[in-house]
Amino acid sequence: MVGFLSFVTLAIALAAPATAFPAHGSLAGLSRQELDDAMSGFGEYTRPPPPPGPLEYGGVKLVNDAEHPFIAPGEGDIRGPCPALNTLANHGYISRNGIESPSNIVRGAMEGFNMNNDLSKFTCYAAFMVNGNLITDLVSIGEKSPKTGPDPKEQPMATIGGLNTHNVFEGDSSMTRADFYDGGDVESFNETLFQGFIEYSNRFGGGRYNLTAAGQFRLKRIQDGVQHNPTFTIVAPRLFSAYSEAVNPINMWVDGRQDDGQLRLDHARSFFEAARFPDDFHRAARPMSADNEAVVHAIHPIEPGANIAGVNTYTVDRNAPRLDDKCGIFEYHVNHTLRTLYPNPTGNLLDAIRANIHYFYTAMEARGCTEIFPYGRFEDGESNNYYAPPDYPEVELPELGTLPFPPVELPTYSDAPAPAPETPEEPAASMPAASMPAASMPVSEPAASMPASEPVASMPAASMPVPEPAASMPASEPVLTMPATAPAMPAASEPAPSLPLASGPAPTMPATSEPETPAPAGPMPAAPAPAAPAASTA
Repeated sequence: MVGFLSFVTLAIALAAPATAFPAHGSLAGLSRQELDDAMSGFGEYTRPPPPPGPLEYGGVKLVNDAEHPFIAPGEGDIRGPCPALNTLANHGYISRNGIESPSNIVRGAMEGFNMNNDLSKFTCYAAFMVNGNLITDLVSIGEKSPKTGPDPKEQPMATIGGLNTHNVFEGDSSMTRADFYDGGDVESFNETLFQGFIEYSNRFGGGRYNLTAAGQFRLKRIQDGVQHNPTFTIVAPRLFSAYSEAVNPINMWVDGRQDDGQLRLDHARSFFEAARFPDDFHRAARPMSADNEAVVHAIHPIEPGANIAGVNTYTVDRNAPRLDDKCGIFEYHVNHTLRTLYPNPTGNLLDAIRANIHYFYTAMEARGCTEIFPYGRFEDGESNNYYAPPDYPEVELPELGTLPFPPVELPTYSDAPAPAPETPEEPAASMPAASMPAASMPVSEPAASMPASEPVASMPAASMPVPEPAASMPASEPVLTMPATAPAMPAASEPAPSLPLASGPAPTMPATSEPETPAPAGPMPAAPAPAAPAASTA
């Protein structure tokens, strides 16, 4: 959909080109160069600069500092569906008006979040090439804006619509934004969806958002789309951005001094809703990639596809690359998405496309991907005219609803709490959420074998029933283990899931000689652990 766009210039050049090439003036008789300059809106075309390299210092750093204060967007400032970009704009790491160049966005993402250089380039150029103005080298982080320059008149499919444009990079199943099908508002924070985010973080993350919670919530949002959105689609590049969106808060919104992959929910709200760094926030401890998206995807693997005939008709698209095929995603985005928007570019537009494809490729080079040149090598200059090489043909897809694959039934999901892990310790179920698992440690040998004068003999035996298996366990082996990274055990009404937490296998908690936390079954004496009395009976 291409709307009429009045011919305007960028704010930095309002006075010059507008008079030379008025909005409705005839362009007949202009040379190719003059036409390109007219289309650019602000004078002679300059090839876009390459993206920056990695940061010189890639460690923990205060980013909510005096040089980058939070300033809410003013009149005319643009914000969009990406909370991370909105945050960078509100703190001045990228232009506060929401119009920026891709190279500056790459730099801002690295400076503000410590995003890995390759991930910054991949995400930025994948979005810019299909949503930005390749001639002016500018993109809106939200809605379509005349501030990015005029649309290319000879490429009607290229809308230059900003990041709000649906299904070229922005897509369905966002964690905190509604689907385009549900009214078209893809940029506003959705409190209902965020409450689901909180619920799943509490149920599966122990009160924090981590990889385990991410895997469950990602499936839930995909199922919501399949069941309620007849146009639901999740193929490249949205397949990549959906899972990147799921892990980036864990990788880049956890304070670098904390560095444990457990996102606080108040910090999550600050980013998702207010687009604001929390007070005294320090960026990640090291340059972060999104490779742990594979962990989230493995919890409930989903193949690329779409609803092809209404709700609950999700069908796998065998022509689309899978999530783990990053080289395939790169090639699909260039040869399918980009070439659909720009089938026959010429002149400066062609040169800009060649350059941006190469910049996009630099994000994939370390993965061993092959560079492709569907528009020719941009290094060759003006002598290399546009061509469509036969070794990259367009894939002919069947008509909607005729894919030769039956609808896919997604994994059944229940809102019931996940079953608690089996354990012989019954008292653990009544343990308060904030207590440590001391009550799960075996009780010492019966007090009858100890001298009556010892303090431990005064402990009410009836208040601490000892299960039969515990009598044979050595005191050095705790019965119940707890992941070290979990902030608290779930309450009794919400048993903890048996899935592993994001940080890896749960380590065994060593025994301790410190006094035990009182258990709800009865009062514990103030006496120390019975190590000393045991020695007197040896």
